[in-house]
Amino acid sequence: MAPKQASIFPCIRTVGLDGLLVSFADSMAEPSNRAALAFRDAVNTLDWDGVIETSASLASAYVRFDPLVLTHSEIHGQLHQILHRQNWYEAPLPAGRRLWKVPTVYGGELAPQLDEAAAAAGLSPSETIDRLSQSRVRVLTIGFAPGQPYLGPLGPEFNIPRLKELTPMVPEGALVLAISQFVLFSGPTPTGWRHIGQTAFRCFRPEAKESFALRPGDEMQFLPVSRAELERLREADDGTGGATCEEIPT
Repeated sequence: MAPKQASIFPCIRTVGLDGLLVSFADSMAEPSNRAALAFRDAVNTLDWDGVIETSASLASAYVRFDPLVLTHSEIHGQLHQILHRQNWYEAPLPAGRRLWKVPTVYGGELAPQLDEAAAAAGLSPSETIDRLSQSRVRVLTIGFAPGQPYLGPLGPEFNIPRLKELTPMVPEGALVLAISQFVLFSGPTPTGWRHIGQTAFRCFRPEAKESFALRPGDEMQFLPVSRAELERLREADDGTGGATCEEIPT
C-alpha cells in the first residue's frame, strides 16, 4: 500500500546544483523502501550519460548528475517520466539480492540490553530472542558509518524508543535495536539504540575487493548461538563471523 500522504508523495526535490531526490514517503515503511530500491535500480539500468552516481535511503532515491552534460530540466523530466511509469510501492525488488544468516549471541555480558528491550516490547527475554531470530530483515539502506546497514522492518512490538542517554561504546558487530529496526555496527561507536545481540560479522572490510559486505536490498537473519561458538568463529578472522550467504531467487 502507498503511504498516507499519497497526494504529496512520490515527489522530486532539488539537492544542490547537481542532485535530485526522489522521495516516496517521509518515514520508513516496507512499501516506501521497496519503491526507493526499485526506482534506483531502474535508473541504474538506463546507464544515462551524465548520471554520476545514485543511492537509496530508507524512503528515497538520490541521483547526482553532471550539469555540463545534463541540464536540470532534462534530468528532472526524465525522472518524472520514470516515476509515473508504474506503481513503485509494489515494484519487484532488484535482482542479485542475497540472504545472509549470521550467528548471534543474544543477551548476557556480550549484549547486556536485551532484557531491557524485551521489557519495552512487553515480552520475556526468551520470547524476544525467538521473534528476533526468526525475523528475516532487509538491508533498508547503508549509512552513518562505512558499510553499516539499517535493517527491518521488525514487528510493531519492537517499535521501542531510543535510549534517553547514550551507551558510551558498543563493539564492531554489535546488533542494536530501536524503532522497529536493527543496526549492525561496522565499528566501535556510542549509540542510543539497545545492544541486544553480538556477532563476529564485519560489515566493512577495507582489505577486500568489495569493502562493503552488504548491499541495499540484501536480507539478513540473526541465528542464536552460544558465546563459546561465537568465540570459535572469531578465531577464523575471515570477516564473515560464520555467516552463510545465498542468492535470493527472483
